[in-house]
Amino acid sequence: MKKSSLLFILAAVIILAGSSFDYFNSDITDNNEVILIPQDPADAEYPEGAKIFKVKCVVCHQVTGEGLPGAFPPLKNSDYLLADKKRAVAQVLNGSNEAMVVNGQTYTVPMPPQVESLEEAVQVINYVLNAWGNKGGTITLDEVKDIKKVR
Repeated sequence: MKKSSLLFILAAVIILAGSSFDYFNSDITDNNEVILIPQDPADAEYPEGAKIFKVKCVVCHQVTGEGLPGAFPPLKNSDYLLADKKRAVAQVLNGSNEAMVVNGQTYTVPMPPQVESLEEAVQVINYVLNAWGNKGGTITLDEVKDIKKVR
């Protein structure tokens, strides 16, 4: 049996096993590609924020919310995120070019704007504040109404 066939079969078994245990949630990209993403209880509570995260944020911050050490900061158990929800909304809306220290590690990779509206920023931040076991509460649109989109 060819190596590529074996890999295909292994991938299929993992996908089927994951879906049978309700571990995977699928999302479809604009290119009609199916992405399998582990479910989190926050997915059901903040579905719009979860969708935004899975389309815009997952590449850098990863499905687990743990980021990539030295490049992209974790969102799971992030002291930086949980310290200032309003700052988090502003960063998602307008991006960030400043160095930040997250859980004792410095991150300098710029983050481009991720969403088009303040409403979307609030949705994704509320998801992130409550995903992966985070107990960050929520932020309301009224609390961030003074944040303006820069571009």
